[in-house]
Amino acid sequence: MALEVLPSAPTDFDFVIGDWLVKHRRLKERLANCYEWIEFDGEMSTRKILGGYGNVEDNVLYFPEGEFRAIALRSYDTTTATWSIWWLDGRFPDRIDVPVVGGFNDGVGTFFARDRAAGVPVTVRFIWSQAGADELRWEQAFSPDDGSTWETNWTMTFYRRSES
Repeated sequence: MALEVLPSAPTDFDFVIGDWLVKHRRLKERLANCYEWIEFDGEMSTRKILGGYGNVEDNVLYFPEGEFRAIALRSYDTTTATWSIWWLDGRFPDRIDVPVVGGFNDGVGTFFARDRAAGVPVTVRFIWSQAGADELRWEQAFSPDDGSTWETNWTMTFYRRSES
């Protein structure tokens, strides 16, 4: 049973609601001057929660070394008009990532966090965009120098599952 979505709920992430096939592209090594990409498939299903002030994204990723599950949890802060996004990887069920925080401008969502990658302090950036009614794009980049340079290390293209 789906609970009521409140009329005042933000609509920024409405474009991700539904069921998707995913094409992943990930750098083999991050922040190592690596230019070798690994490609693999996945699936994603996203539903609204918190009366529409949040959503949860359930994922299965088919890495070459094996399948695993993960979720993204998003919530909207009405005070700051920003979204926070957390990632929980099923391989590490006792650890949730630092949230990236941001918002949308002209239909493109940009979100940032300060974190560490392989022991190195980094700024993390997510970009969400809609490529068409049935196609989405997400990318992740790291900056080891407070945003002067960025290394895009993971991209995902989502294709809406056809209703069959």
